[in-house]
Amino acid sequence: MGAWSMMEDVSLCEAWVEVSHCPVTGNEIKFSHMWKKIHQAFCERAIDSTRTEMALSSRWKVLNKELGKWRNALAKAIDNQRSGENLNNEIIQAQMWFGATGQGKKSFNHTHCWEVVKTCKRFQIIPTGPTVVLNETPLHETPASDSPMDSPMSTDSPIENNPRPIGRKAAKAKRGSNSGKNAEKFLEELSKHQAMRIEMDLKQQEHDMAIQVEYAKEREYVCKEREYVREQNIEKKDHETMAMDTSHMSPETKQFWKLERRDV
Repeated sequence: MGAWSMMEDVSLCEAWVEVSHCPVTGNEIKFSHMWKKIHQAFCERAIDSTRTEMALSSRWKVLNKELGKWRNALAKAIDNQRSGENLNNEIIQAQMWFGATGQGKKSFNHTHCWEVVKTCKRFQIIPTGPTVVLNETPLHETPASDSPMDSPMSTDSPIENNPRPIGRKAAKAKRGSNSGKNAEKFLEELSKHQAMRIEMDLKQQEHDMAIQVEYAKEREYVCKEREYVREQNIEKKDHETMAMDTSHMSPETKQFWKLERRDV
């Protein structure tokens, strides 16, 4: 029936959202009846389409898988987002995550479908973010007097200084440094995957080229074999023509074979 158009994909997603998230029947509708209603809603949107219920169900399996991977990629990008980065950087990083885990697909190209389903419970993104650890400084009482005689510590013992809590700027810089390291590590892994993929593609091309060379050799051999057989048949026929006994034949037949021998 042909490839799915963007309009058909969007119509399918809209129909799925409308039926599966219906507040009246969404949770209790049977599977077969659900796809019948989705097909009806789809046909109302994609009027010229002739897709069947089975075709819609099969296509949704593909879209559902792709949209789920994109949701996970966006969640990772949001968790790894630095302060001050804009939405474009987030999308670029999500595309990189998707390409690294897309099983052959380098980028996500169902953005219009994502805009339809992104508010659904199944595809909602719940960013976790890095774990925040608060600096716990033990409470202590200030001595009432600065006199060494009133201090419970001996004058010979060193004064223990509590570590100073990390400041906001330092904590922010530390988080940025960790995010940068994570991004560098991710890019390094991504480059390794891409290098491996390129190497595999080159090996596959070499293999295909070798097969084509062998096929060309085999085809050339077959052509030569056919030509040899054809020449052998012609030679055999010429030999039979020259050895033909025409003594018992009619004058017309003798004349025919005479012309045949002349052509030989």
